Amino acid sequence: MLKVVPDELKNPEIGTSMVVVGSGMTFEVDHCGDGDELALCLHGFPEHSFSWRHQLPVLAEQGFTAWAPNLRGYGNTTRPAKLKDYALDKLVEDVAQLIIASEKKKVTLIGHDWGGIIAWEFAITDRLPLERLIICNGPHMRAYVDTLGWSQLLKSWYVFYFQIPWLPEYLAGLQGARAIGDMIKKTNKNGAAFPPEVIEVYRRNASQSGALKAMINFYRAYRFGWWERERQWRDNLHGPITTSTLLIWGDGDKFLDKAIATNTNSYVKDLQIRFIEGASHWVQQERPDEVNQLIEEFVTQTMRTAND
Repeated sequence: MLKVVPDELKNPEIGTSMVVVGSGMTFEVDHCGDGDELALCLHGFPEHSFSWRHQLPVLAEQGFTAWAPNLRGYGNTTRPAKLKDYALDKLVEDVAQLIIASEKKKVTLIGHDWGGIIAWEFAITDRLPLERLIICNGPHMRAYVDTLGWSQLLKSWYVFYFQIPWLPEYLAGLQGARAIGDMIKKTNKNGAAFPPEVIEVYRRNASQSGALKAMINFYRAYRFGWWERERQWRDNLHGPITTSTLLIWGDGDKFLDKAIATNTNSYVKDLQIRFIEGASHWVQQERPDEVNQLIEEFVTQTMRTAND
């Protein structure tokens, strides 16, 4: 297995294991803590479980068993070959299978970017019960559609570019996936949070054989099941999410309009939105202390409410 994260960057509190789930997939999972409740953290594009390094120990301190898997196709997790293997329903089922493998009955689901999209869909479809949902700069896709004007279309140009076969991964993979590191360097708002050795983790992750194709396939495969999801929304088969939800949003995001966050109110019954002024899309890595404080306060509040 390729060691994407060098030993000198690994937090000694965080271990890494390979978890085989019921579907036959094998997930590389960073983990911390041994509490009775699972906190499952889903990373985004073009990241890695490493992106949750600041949150896992804090979640463990709060009494969770904290897991951050590499999503399918990332890191040393199974990398399926077919495009349909990256459809949203497959990604949602991965979450379910990881929860089942954890043997935990209570679950807090946390997602960023693509991990947020998957987490929203998991809650919408009510695949398994959740205690709470926490999203960091990840769009609820109905709120995204509501916001889809020229501003968001211009920010989403890469989504359309990624539909082109083979070319995006070929170009992004040149010079050892240098473009991936450069993109993160250019779009964050706090260079101190992304020193060269951290950027190198994401470049090395993307430079693995077949990795970029798998990562970009998340965007290409989103179309599978699209019409059925649209029909369900038109037929009003999805009520608002009833799980207590915290949406953390860096308002300096270069990829997602702030209006997506505010529009999410229409789709979640019990929603708290917390904007972090000036933070970029990479909010939980860039401003970890503020994100961790918001998570701690939300968990404490919802636990207290549940016990009243």
